[in-house]
Amino acid sequence: MASSPKLPAFDPVDPLGIDDLLDPEDLAIRGTVRDWAADRVLPYVADWYEKGELPGIRELARELGSIGALGMSLEGYGCAGATAVQYGLACLELEAADSGIRSLVSVQGSLAMYAIHRFGSEEQKNRWLPGMASGQVIGCFGLTEPDHGSDPANMRTHAKRDAGGDWVLDGRKMWITNGSVAGVAVVWAQTEEGVRGFVVPADSPGFSAPEIKHKWSLRASVTSELVMDGVRLPADAVLPGVVGLRGPLSCLSHARYGIVWGSMGAARSSFETAVEYAKSREQFGRPIGGFQLTQAKLADMAVELHKGILLAHHLGRRMDAGRLRPEQVSFGKLNNVREAIDICRTARTILGANGISLEYPVMRHATNLESVLTYEGTVEMHQLVLGKALTGLDAFR
Repeated sequence: MASSPKLPAFDPVDPLGIDDLLDPEDLAIRGTVRDWAADRVLPYVADWYEKGELPGIRELARELGSIGALGMSLEGYGCAGATAVQYGLACLELEAADSGIRSLVSVQGSLAMYAIHRFGSEEQKNRWLPGMASGQVIGCFGLTEPDHGSDPANMRTHAKRDAGGDWVLDGRKMWITNGSVAGVAVVWAQTEEGVRGFVVPADSPGFSAPEIKHKWSLRASVTSELVMDGVRLPADAVLPGVVGLRGPLSCLSHARYGIVWGSMGAARSSFETAVEYAKSREQFGRPIGGFQLTQAKLADMAVELHKGILLAHHLGRRMDAGRLRPEQVSFGKLNNVREAIDICRTARTILGANGISLEYPVMRHATNLESVLTYEGTVEMHQLVLGKALTGLDAFR
């Protein structure tokens, strides 16, 4: 009788053996991003968060460009041309450091660069994408407005042609990551033809981007308002490849995919912190990790964390195969961000009073995820996207 093959040892870091799904290049990219974050973010991010600033953001952007993390899933123009799974792994590692750093990368690559890459002219691509891929130019993406977040169809920002063929852009955008440090903004506006995207150099007269202060979430991130007051743009500033909301919504879908992975990074950091704390913190004469209730919490956290990572892998493989639907991205964002918040909150209970201290990353991740939960599609919007897909009935109206 043939003997059974010897089973590999149980790995508490990778209990499902998910790394078996990765090839050597995937692992190398993940390692590069993880090492960069460990060196350039983790030693400083608690201080940045406490002060509500992201100092040296331009230097950080150039470093991220040097490791190929900006627009990394795009082809050509200095972009890395990585797979969707590799981009997702990078997002996970960046958000394990801080959601603000992942947001910097997501807005740069999946929103601003993606919009130009997919819908821009060849001239626009050649002018902007190489500098953005290297991090020499930071980009932002203007869709959300002070009065219109989940309802972009009724945006008030508008662009009109004047007699000479130029465009004149007026309006305001709100909650814009990277806005105050951006060299270029992709701004969506109403026109007579429908919603159009415009590539707006930040030094354009009439354009300003005051920074938003007094945030209690994403504090290590630059968040801004965009103000367009009679910004005059040449005729070729418009993105020629799309008219209507399909343009900005397709960009959002690409960015939401990164959130599916990134949220699991924040969850992993909090979970690993809770495990180590439970093994070392003693109460009643023994480590709290030896109590049944603590182990039940850790087991449930591990199950949801690794289910979420498996879901992210599945969606990444579908994206690489050209088979990923927007509804499936909504599925991933809805599940993974909600579960990530729950994991962080449970980790906080294991750490007790220490859970609210910036000596540990848990509360920082939890408060950051409160923003991630609602930006790029609130819970309710993703529920309605899935509800419509499941029933065939539109409940948005």
